[in-house]
Amino acid sequence: MRGTRTSSGESTGTPRRWHPVALAALLPFGLAACTSPASSTAADSAPSTPSASASPGGETIRDSFGNADFYTTTAGDTLVSVATAHKISEGKLLQFNGLQPGADLSPGTRLRLIPAEPLPGANGPASVDAAGIPTSYTVGPGDTLGGITYRFNLTEEQLAEANKVPFAYEKGANYFIQAGKVLQLQKNAVDSRAGSGESVNNSFGQTIYYTTVDGDSFDALGYNFRSTTAQILLYNPSLPADQSLPAGTRLRLIPGELKIDGAQGTFTTDSRGIPQTYTTAPGDTEQQVSFRFGVTQLRSANRPSQGTGGAWYAFSDLPAGELAPGQTISLALDKPINNPER
Repeated sequence: MRGTRTSSGESTGTPRRWHPVALAALLPFGLAACTSPASSTAADSAPSTPSASASPGGETIRDSFGNADFYTTTAGDTLVSVATAHKISEGKLLQFNGLQPGADLSPGTRLRLIPAEPLPGANGPASVDAAGIPTSYTVGPGDTLGGITYRFNLTEEQLAEANKVPFAYEKGANYFIQAGKVLQLQKNAVDSRAGSGESVNNSFGQTIYYTTVDGDSFDALGYNFRSTTAQILLYNPSLPADQSLPAGTRLRLIPGELKIDGAQGTFTTDSRGIPQTYTTAPGDTEQQVSFRFGVTQLRSANRPSQGTGGAWYAFSDLPAGELAPGQTISLALDKPINNPER
């Protein structure tokens, strides 16, 4: 992965708190030289089909995030009332449905609340379900993050969650938006009890370990902690694939003991298993070390004792972010290592 990063399998992840600039380049590529990769249902599970609600008087079809994509009119509905109720402009409502200004709306008319066709910045093909809700999208040349989120009525956060990545950051079309890449546009239904187990977080607020509860599934964990099934299995090699997750299972949500490209060194932990210090190896980089241990501010954990300069540790290749080997650096914000010489 990082350095040449890889996220073996599906798309990538971690909780919502990753810093977008520090880790943007990491997750689409995965763990180098590593290979690997159920949503449970219950009486209180979230519905697996789009939900319908009345607004203003007719049926609104919503996606898995609750965004309104279609509306069926009732008597008395007007362009203005429908547009106002769904917080879009009348012009967009006309455009999405090929209507003329002042058009009358007959009861039972199914109106689109999202664009009907490909558009600049989102020219690729999309798959839809039986209700017309877009479910997946193949990125086309020249696409942009803004174009894709606009076309499918999603926020960047929702798009990231659907793909189990920490964020949908785009830089030079080299991270999330890549021609030919298939993006998920919806999330599967998960048990409402999922994600309520005990988490062990590091000093940066990142979840290092999670103990499962009844209702947890690979999908639920992926959406909650932004980690694909492939990653969870890779970080927990004793975990059986394609099986339910027994309650009380303690899962690692970072590579940790798994050495990755750009983070091949050794580390220490505290009594809870939280990484504390790391000794760099040849070829290590800031980004990869940060990813391996769930660190969002590596430099903040390694401040100089005096002045306002950057981290004290040394680089063997500064432009590449490659660290000089043999340095012991801090992985804990609450226990920084300060270099007295800087």
